[in-house]
Amino acid sequence: MSDAAGSRSKAAPPLHAAPGGFDVPRHVAIIMDGNGRWAAARGLPRVEGHRRGVEALRRTVRAASDLGISYLTIFSFSSENWSRPQSEVRDLLGLLRRFIRNDLVDLHKTNVRVRIVGERDDLTADIRGLLEEAEDLTLRNTGLTLVVAFNYGARQEIARAARRLAAEVAQGRLAADAITPELLARRLDAPDIPDPDVIIRTSGEQRLSNFLLWQAAYSEFVFVPLHWPEFDRAALESAIAEFRRRERRFGGLVAQTGS
Repeated sequence: MSDAAGSRSKAAPPLHAAPGGFDVPRHVAIIMDGNGRWAAARGLPRVEGHRRGVEALRRTVRAASDLGISYLTIFSFSSENWSRPQSEVRDLLGLLRRFIRNDLVDLHKTNVRVRIVGERDDLTADIRGLLEEAEDLTLRNTGLTLVVAFNYGARQEIARAARRLAAEVAQGRLAADAITPELLARRLDAPDIPDPDVIIRTSGEQRLSNFLLWQAAYSEFVFVPLHWPEFDRAALESAIAEFRRRERRFGGLVAQTGS
């Protein structure tokens, strides 16, 4: 067993008991998939699926906060989503604008902190401003941290971290042979946020789709057959219950997630 695997096993955060005694992981990440298929199955336009997906997000944020989860990361808009039809991209960005304008005050009142990961340099000024407003307003909140992966791709995130290391080497501040996985991890978009304990994907698909590739090294995966607009607290609790039945080894001895 490598030193890295051993140290990771020792550092793995235990489940903690939420109000009501339901043990929850510290960090849950969700790939919110299936909005379009949900709408198509009902003869509705795709934008209606995305709109219902926002409602599912509201339910999930409330449930995560009530359950005592510390971090909830959502894959809201990938760097590949720009290749979708322009009308759908406009609809998605419009929903983002409305979500921040309509929900940000409520998130702030309920002590939720918003963090954004992903590339921002090529975003329009109004979108970038909304993301910064969400982070700035909730900066000192101490409840659930809602991490929004927007214009995000995991390979791109790793490449950004590698470029930061390369710049330090070029400037003579770091020797190339001193680069370690830990150093690269510190240059990711949000290095202070712990890796997800469990990654949930809805709609029955079983792939990561360029989401948190580095951080998912020791995550458990739970694939849910529901489309995202159908996701609710019961589905979240069911996914967590499945996670609790897993044995987490981290490359070493068993680290039991549940009792």
